[in-house]
Amino acid sequence: MLKNWVVVPTCLPLVLRRCHACASEHFRASGKFRVNAHHKLIDAWLLALCTTCGETAKFTVLERMNVRSVRPELLDRLHGNDPGLTAELLQDPVVLRRNRITLDWDDAWRLDTGGSDQLDHEVIDVSVRFAARIPVRPMRLIAEGCGLSRAEVERLIAEGKLVSAVRLSGKLSGDFTFILKR
Repeated sequence: MLKNWVVVPTCLPLVLRRCHACASEHFRASGKFRVNAHHKLIDAWLLALCTTCGETAKFTVLERMNVRSVRPELLDRLHGNDPGLTAELLQDPVVLRRNRITLDWDDAWRLDTGGSDQLDHEVIDVSVRFAARIPVRPMRLIAEGCGLSRAEVERLIAEGKLVSAVRLSGKLSGDFTFILKR
């Protein structure tokens, strides 16, 4: 029996970066952008607020780009403070690397199993899809989705009753499948 599970973001993740004002390490993306033009060049930043002191940090989105080389719909989204663009940019590895930031996805996602009514079968084939690049341990997903403890999941892996083509002990942010034999 094939089941489809989806890891879905519930809100924007926290941004991990040290605040220069209070030494806190968590920022919350405000969903607002600052755009600044210098003749034919344009800069754009995503604004984030420190969760402790409220200090504003700017994360570079565009830097000294020619205005004509920027897509007009991107400029419209930047000027309109599009919340969807905020989510897209927080998923963009180039933006994360350029600004030397990482994301804290704790309490910012949920597992949608479509109901656990089919977990009574002898063999369960599950396909796990990620709606966003959320790094999660597969063992945690399996334990949560099947209503098992993590120790029980580890025991099933050791006994060969839980198999997958990917390593289940590390973190993943990409789709995978597994088979559970009861």
